[in-house]
Amino acid sequence: MISAKQTLQHYWGHESFRGAQEKIIQSVLDEKDALALLPTGGGKSICFQVPALMKDGLCLVISPLIALMKDQVEHLQKLGITAISLHSGLTYYEVKKVLDNAVHGDYKFLYLSPERLETTLFKEFLHSLQISLIAVDEAHCVSQWGYDFRPPYLRIANLREELPKIPIIALTASATPFVQKDIIEKLKLKQPNVFVESFERNNLSYSVFKVDSKINKITEILNNVEGSSIIYCRNRRQTKNVADLLKLQNISADHYHAGLTQEERSKKQNAWINDQTRVMICTNAFGMGIDKSSVRTVIHYDAPDCLENYYQEAGRAGRDGKKAYAVLLYQTEDIKDLKSLTDLRFPTIQEIKKVYQSIADYLQIPVGLGEGNYYDFDLSDFSKNFKLDSFLVMNVLKVLEQEGHLSFSENIFLPSQVEFTAHKVVLNEAEKNYPKTADVMKCLLRTYEGIYDNRVSINEKQIAKLCKLPFEKVYIDLQELNTAGIIAYLPQKETPQIHFNLNRAPAKTLHISQDAYLQRKKQYADRVEKMLDYLKLETACRSKYIADYFTEIKNENCGICDNCLNQKKLNLTRADFKTIEQLIYAAIPPQGINIKELLAELKELNEEDFWKVFQMLQEEKLILADERGFIKQSQELK
Repeated sequence: MISAKQTLQHYWGHESFRGAQEKIIQSVLDEKDALALLPTGGGKSICFQVPALMKDGLCLVISPLIALMKDQVEHLQKLGITAISLHSGLTYYEVKKVLDNAVHGDYKFLYLSPERLETTLFKEFLHSLQISLIAVDEAHCVSQWGYDFRPPYLRIANLREELPKIPIIALTASATPFVQKDIIEKLKLKQPNVFVESFERNNLSYSVFKVDSKINKITEILNNVEGSSIIYCRNRRQTKNVADLLKLQNISADHYHAGLTQEERSKKQNAWINDQTRVMICTNAFGMGIDKSSVRTVIHYDAPDCLENYYQEAGRAGRDGKKAYAVLLYQTEDIKDLKSLTDLRFPTIQEIKKVYQSIADYLQIPVGLGEGNYYDFDLSDFSKNFKLDSFLVMNVLKVLEQEGHLSFSENIFLPSQVEFTAHKVVLNEAEKNYPKTADVMKCLLRTYEGIYDNRVSINEKQIAKLCKLPFEKVYIDLQELNTAGIIAYLPQKETPQIHFNLNRAPAKTLHISQDAYLQRKKQYADRVEKMLDYLKLETACRSKYIADYFTEIKNENCGICDNCLNQKKLNLTRADFKTIEQLIYAAIPPQGINIKELLAELKELNEEDFWKVFQMLQEEKLILADERGFIKQSQELK
């Protein structure tokens, strides 16, 4: 049997595992349940993908995000591994076809959302699938005390009842010790092996700056630190504003958020990944599942509401192991905004019921109906019509989602769909009656299996390529065939969607579990407070503070965050430190100097004091050694 290391080398080309990966993989191969808490960029996917490839059967991967599933499936396919995902854009026929193929062993990995587990169709196929491993990604979503609770995750435990002998591996990058215990309980893991890696990042320097002008500080940082960058903003409007301001400074920048079309998002993302765009200014919709290791700076224009989000986002810097910077900027108003977030994020029960009633009115859903249906939902139009604050509406939607009433997706993608509706006799005459559309009609019948009897997803660009026609012509032909009653054509949708999990209830009797709701509010307030404490740290190591939040492992000071570097300076008076720093700069000629010559030039200095200042300047990359070992002055981050 091929070993785990050989599997890794064969598919991924890596010579060895990182951190706890090998131990986690062995635990899975030993048929043990496992909880793996690995920091951002720690290679969680390898921990279930390698053992799944070594086992007979199918690995079921449960993930909350369509984009994340899509990225992982595409990555596996590029490696020559059979994988597929069941996402919300597929028709009943297409889902059935995927599950049929999975039963016959056509896939090694089947990715799906927790909601999909509850469907009648999936349940019909469940015991026919030769499942060897269940992987639960983003496992913190199962805990209502976590920062990203999703009720459908609670129902994953039903798989344990159906498949009691199949091992489960739960993976997350961000769960406090309290949430870790909750994950084990809610997923019904049996005496799991728990793996918690250190959250310290030896190459990542954390800094916090209180500034008068955020854009000026960002420009300074980007001018002093070369390479790719991500800047996170709290709202969509701000992403474009910051991008426009950076462009005025001749910095290559673009903006990204969930309100853009899928085509726009893909285009912007690819340009950034391929270094055609240097800086991406974005909301937290950007970054999940994106594989780019050479990010040198992650800058937060606004402070996140919790350390879980901050750690995940900041951790996208320096995944290649080289020096990188995570910088958080704030002003006095930001502190006030953070303090007010808890009441905004958790509206009163009365406000929740009011918004729920307005949603039902807007979508025209009578009491007792709606379960299982998707509805187009224009947040801006809704808020304007009902004179509601859009931030309040978003927070109410989050509460209704966590209470299990509905789900809301801002960037759902429903592909174009076609079904032939004309009788075969009519269809045979259609070529004569509609000669201009004949090529498209033939292409549909030849390319998409089962299209005559079922509604299937199509790709207009693929049809245009096969028919050697302009995209616009294909679209017009499809519309004409639809008007003629030959086909039913539903063009693709990217509008936000609300999905009602339950029938619409009368607003007055809408069930909200008040005790659990207030407990979640308190947990959220505690997380905000921890974020505020992080901003206010004056002497404590920032890296250690973050690591201590997530783990009970003894963590050490990093030595490279702003506070650690300042502490090193404090052993000298600020004046003495500055004096020695300026003497070192003055002694370094433009062509550089070796260390012995530099020491000789500064022989009047106390050698111990010299080395303190010299090492700090090196750590902050204010002086560098070139390939000859010569010391030169740099203009790196100050």
